[in-house]
Amino acid sequence: MRVLVLNSGSSSIKFKLFSMEESIVLASGLIEQIGEADGRASIEGAPGVKSVREGKIADHGDGLHLMLEMLSEAEIIGSLSELDGIGHRVVHGGEEFHQPTVIDTDVMAAIERLSPLAPLHNPANLAGIRVVVEKSPKLPQVAVFDTAFHQSIPKYAYLYALPYQLYEQEHVRRYGFHGTSHHYVAKAAAVYLEKKLESLNMITLHLGNGASACAIRAGESVDTSMGLTPLEGLIMGTRSGDIDPAVLFYLAREKGSSIDELDALLNKQSGLKGICGSNDMREITDRALEGDERSRLALEMVSHRLKKYIGAYTAVLGRVDVLVFTGGIGENAAQLRESSCAGLEEGLGIKIDLEKNRMRKSGIFTISAEDSRVKVLVVPTDEELEIALQTMMAISSAHQ
Repeated sequence: MRVLVLNSGSSSIKFKLFSMEESIVLASGLIEQIGEADGRASIEGAPGVKSVREGKIADHGDGLHLMLEMLSEAEIIGSLSELDGIGHRVVHGGEEFHQPTVIDTDVMAAIERLSPLAPLHNPANLAGIRVVVEKSPKLPQVAVFDTAFHQSIPKYAYLYALPYQLYEQEHVRRYGFHGTSHHYVAKAAAVYLEKKLESLNMITLHLGNGASACAIRAGESVDTSMGLTPLEGLIMGTRSGDIDPAVLFYLAREKGSSIDELDALLNKQSGLKGICGSNDMREITDRALEGDERSRLALEMVSHRLKKYIGAYTAVLGRVDVLVFTGGIGENAAQLRESSCAGLEEGLGIKIDLEKNRMRKSGIFTISAEDSRVKVLVVPTDEELEIALQTMMAISSAHQ
């Protein structure tokens, strides 16, 4: 069974093609700067098979056509008809979608209807779906929603203390994101520890340019840091995370900032970039070691916010068995892992082995000390593989 996973952004398409029987990646790639003059497409197949093209890519349709052309040239697949299904990462499923869903016209309409909740993401996700429908209308497609894993969060945890009619009429509530990643690493951690997922309480930290924390009890999300949108919660690459909402009123009054300007401020100009001018964790860490005060401050702020969420979710869960670091930063930034757990030894039972933490390894590995009450793991995430697995299961269920 061959499954293609598409993650369509507003100006990009990230893809990965899996052979599910052999559990291998046949090809992966990125179509970027769609709609701009200097577009770029790249694919990687078997070792030594790499192809890059540059030039204008008008829209998502052109991008997918170019992807197929390059896959054909590399003799990986000749057309969409050779696939058994396509899985799409769809950011927002609102309250309507609790699990991977085979796409039909009703599902497409629902994704479009939910676009105001994720205006930067859902329209782009939908564009990729529509292109495939035009090119190969009988090919099964599955939507895997970033929000679905968090649908188990209880009402008292997902509601905001706002007038209740805003929830009833405008669907204002916490939805949470990165659900595919949190679910994948939780399952992988349980397998690694040779424990049943249902027997474990976990805190998972997905740390990349976007970052979120999740409290997982017996395999189900019971709280998460992102909210109505991916803006709430941890400090991120360019997003502020938690702030006093009155900051926005203040800036609107004192500076005359518009809604669009405030949106750009919090989503694109804040976070690590706002503090020290860069959202590249490697660069920030290097600059901090060289004595740059702002970079050092940025790292301290990030680890402080992480500690607050670790502590809060320990209280929510009552007992924590496993703490997981994942995502590009979580998997590679040893210093941040160390600083985020420093001081949590006695109160929370989280103790890092500094030597284990600083070793560079592939795959899952333990970084907690032998006498740590909580197991601390680094678990590489693979959202695309999780989407492919969920796509295969959804298609199989639909055929039963």
